[in-house]
Amino acid sequence: RADAPLAQADLVERLQRALTSRENLFAAHCYRWVYGDSDGLPGLVIDRFADTIVIQISLAGMELLLEPLLDAINQVQPGLNILLKNDGKMRQIEGLEDYVRIAQGQVPELVALQENGVDFVAPVWHGQKTGWFYDHRLNRARVQTLSKGKRVLDLFSYVGGWGIQAGAAGASEVVCVDASAQALQLVHEQAKLNGISERVQTIKSDAFAALKQLKEEGERFDVVILDPPAFIQRRKDIKTGELAYLRANQLAMRLVADTGYLVSASCSMHLQRSRLVDIVNEASRKNGRHGQILEQGGQAGDHPIHPAIAETDYLKSILVGISPGY
Repeated sequence: RADAPLAQADLVERLQRALTSRENLFAAHCYRWVYGDSDGLPGLVIDRFADTIVIQISLAGMELLLEPLLDAINQVQPGLNILLKNDGKMRQIEGLEDYVRIAQGQVPELVALQENGVDFVAPVWHGQKTGWFYDHRLNRARVQTLSKGKRVLDLFSYVGGWGIQAGAAGASEVVCVDASAQALQLVHEQAKLNGISERVQTIKSDAFAALKQLKEEGERFDVVILDPPAFIQRRKDIKTGELAYLRANQLAMRLVADTGYLVSASCSMHLQRSRLVDIVNEASRKNGRHGQILEQGGQAGDHPIHPAIAETDYLKSILVGISPGY
């Protein structure tokens, strides 16, 4: 609240508590350090990339605390490079101006990070959100265990978080599909960084068009990863959004080889997990395939869920084993 701001000591204590939690969970200093309400710091996200952090503020009350916040960060973890990437949609609702600037140190266009033992660079200045999405790290780790010797299709790939980890784990071929040429350029950079360039291909296309084209070409993949952007932004979008998820899952499932896997994910807060299960079931039925839910995943521990705030529990991932219909 803007009329009752957190005291400096509160900021230090909550930042330290959040940091200790992440350090206990992850060996590399790459994680979401602060996840808003779940860490007692509403309207604040801090993603860490080793010695660089990216801060996003979405509430006016937290914006008023920017200078004390920076002081508190330096008390808890001094000497970090700090980028303020304050250009999110919520700022408009709060009447806040958009800006992206360095608050401390030096922050290049691309910063290094490591996830599940795989090296990446994140476009922190001009990428989506903070430049990286740590929330799926555990689900990506599961895909690594499935990928050795497999053909993998990564849809809505962005900069290759899923596909590159599959390739680093020994996938025989990885195809990343995204509409952004800039994102796909970074996919190739990530592949080079991990010594797997010869096994990584990209397709610049709308994912739905690519799914149809790949089907026409008779392509099949052992692992298909479907991790689209939020098709349901607001409650009024639920009906049309669910139809989009169904269409995406139905098209993606057509490309899964017999005895292959589909990873169906959603970051839409308004899509209930049970509805995603229903969607996977209906997609299986429409394709005449047998789908078995082998595992369900969610967000990692650097995106802790506040038990009293449903909005903090948003991420779904379903691992589906696909086989011919009975």
